[in-house]
Amino acid sequence: MNDTPPEIEQMFVAMLMEGSGEERVRMGCSMHAMAQALVRASVPEKDPLASPAALRRALFLRFYGHEFDSETREKILLALEGIGRQSR
Repeated sequence: MNDTPPEIEQMFVAMLMEGSGEERVRMGCSMHAMAQALVRASVPEKDPLASPAALRRALFLRFYGHEFDSETREKILLALEGIGRQSR
């Protein structure tokens, strides 16, 4: 969905491009960290007893799940389940 008028979007892109490369990287990293924080906060809200593995799975699905076919996605989710067990 894109409900931003083209002229406003052009102004926004121009404003972003005024910053140095370092400033744009910092902004991108900050936005990614905020997005992760929002996902992390939403997991216990839906399931207060969610495990660390459930949090890893939720982060993966939100950010990268759409990039994989269902079979590959399931393999990755199983691997994420086992990560916590390996560190014990």
